[in-house]
Amino acid sequence: MPPNRNVPNGRDRAPILRWAGSKRRLVPVLRTYWNKNHSRYLEPFAGSACLFFSLNPTRAILGDVNHELIATYLEVKYRVDGVIRELAKLRLSREQYNTLRALSPCRLDASARAARFIYLNRFCFNGLYRTNLEGRFNVPFSGERCGALPSSDHLKQCSRTLRHARLINADFECVLSIAERGDLVYMDPPFAVRGRRVFREYDPSAFAHRDVARLRSWMDKLAAARVTFVVSYAESEEADILRKGFDHQTVSVRRNIAGFAARRYLSNEILISNV
Repeated sequence: MPPNRNVPNGRDRAPILRWAGSKRRLVPVLRTYWNKNHSRYLEPFAGSACLFFSLNPTRAILGDVNHELIATYLEVKYRVDGVIRELAKLRLSREQYNTLRALSPCRLDASARAARFIYLNRFCFNGLYRTNLEGRFNVPFSGERCGALPSSDHLKQCSRTLRHARLINADFECVLSIAERGDLVYMDPPFAVRGRRVFREYDPSAFAHRDVARLRSWMDKLAAARVTFVVSYAESEEADILRKGFDHQTVSVRRNIAGFAARRYLSNEILISNV
């Protein structure tokens, strides 16, 4: 177990997005890796950025290869009122969902494009992000089980938090290359478990098995540079590669693979760090 840490005061901030494999249930554990000596927070696989929003750091860098995700965060950061206005035009229905899903985001202005992403993310099946070979989002409607869209107050709160973050649409190496001593780097890559599909394999182009070796190489580089990091990964042979020589702990997480409460089960996640 990592040592006890001083963590920021104040109410936790929830993310505005759902995300397959989100670590929201692990946030109380993950927060303990942050302390007052850390001057900046880095997250190269941002997703819903639940730990970032919970910590609310004064300096941060968030990166992700998903262009639509980063474009949405940029719009919420700088023009949240426009996003709120566009979301107010939308209603929960299968017809509305399918109409938005069929639209090319390139045909929309920036605020409408961000609203489309938030809407589809909220009401899609299980918070998945998946595209077809043409790059079109193709996750089916889930709807009634997904709750409501984020409120205007929630969006404005997240906008204020994002103002402390630099946002980068790039491969994880681009973010890690600017890490420095005093940072806390949190890495939560999509799982690339050899020989079986797991719930995080929503987009094969995002993280493949060969990227595990790249990630491990960067963990060694960060450790050599005395940059603090923590990696979360599914218990697997790949996790064994990543954790070798580093401190680690195993935590159980309740997963919802099929989108229904009856199909939930406990699985193990490995938290690896150089603390």
